[in-house]
Amino acid sequence: MISDPAPHITAGATPTARRSLLRAALAGTAVVGAGLTAGAGPALAAAPGAARKRPTTAAEALRELSAGNRRWRTFREKHPDESPAVRQTLTTGQHPFALLLGCIDSRVPPELVFDQGLGDLMTVRSAGQVLDEAVLGSLAYGVLELGIPLLMVLGHQSCGAVKATVEADESGAELPRHIQYLADQISPAIDRGTEGDARVDATIDANIRLVRSRLAAEPDLAAKVDSGALRIVGARYELTTQLVHRVG
Repeated sequence: MISDPAPHITAGATPTARRSLLRAALAGTAVVGAGLTAGAGPALAAAPGAARKRPTTAAEALRELSAGNRRWRTFREKHPDESPAVRQTLTTGQHPFALLLGCIDSRVPPELVFDQGLGDLMTVRSAGQVLDEAVLGSLAYGVLELGIPLLMVLGHQSCGAVKATVEADESGAELPRHIQYLADQISPAIDRGTEGDARVDATIDANIRLVRSRLAAEPDLAAKVDSGALRIVGARYELTTQLVHRVG
C-alpha cells in the first residue's frame, strides 16, 4: 500500500495555514531551427548524474525547449534528469522551468517531444487545450506559486478534438454531452475562409491563438506578463516532422 507523505489539511486550520500546507503538498517544498527560436543557443549543460542548471527566464526556457525538440526529431535524445541523484533531489522540491498546456493526444507527450525529464516541465493536458476552471487553476498554480516564467499553449497537427468540432459544425450534429462542451469551447476558432482538411488545419492554429489570448486576458496571468515575470506563447507540433514551431 502506498502511503501519502503530503501534510493533511485540517478543517480547523486558518486560510493562511491551509494555503501554506497546500503549497507544500503540491510543490514538495523542503523545510531546510525553424523551430521555437531562431538561432537558439546550446542547451544548459549538466554534470553527469546531476540536475541541470534550470532556465530562469522565458528566453532561456524557449532555448532549452528548442534544443530538446531538435534532439527529439533527430533521434538524439538525452533523456535528462532521470538519474538516482536527480530523483533524490526532487524529493525536497520542484522547480520546473516551463508550463505546458497541451492536448491529451497520446502522440504528443511534452516531456518526450522536448526531451525533458523529471522536474523540468509542469504539464496540463486537455482535449484541444480547452480551458475550464480546473485547467485555469492548475496553470495559475504553476505561475503564481512556483514562479514559472514560460507558459506555452501546445497544439498539434491532426487534432481530433478540432476535427470533431469542425465536422459537427458543418453537419449540425450534436455530440455526446461532455464532448459537446469541448466543441463549444473550440468552435469560436473555426476558420470560415477555408474548407475540408484545410479548414481543420487552419482551425488548429486559430484555436492555439484563441487559447493563448484567453490566458493572456486572465487578470492574474496578465499582471505577471505586464511585470515581465511571465511570457505566454503559442506553438504547434507537427506529427509528420516532429517539429515544434511558434504560432501567433
